[in-house]
Amino acid sequence: MAKKLRVTLVRSMHGRVKNHMACVRGLGLRRMHHTVEIEDTPPNRGMINKVSYLLKYEEV
Repeated sequence: MAKKLRVTLVRSMHGRVKNHMACVRGLGLRRMHHTVEIEDTPPNRGMINKVSYLLKYEEV
């Protein structure tokens, strides 16, 4: 079974670079304090690393 990550958006997307906003949307996050569980894959890790300053994440 694949590992999961719990990702929460803790900082606002307003005024951010378009690529960073696209990464947040790609992770399935829609608004502040929204939490999603995603699979721990290299593409997802890459998006998390790019916008880590906006997120809180943990392994489930």
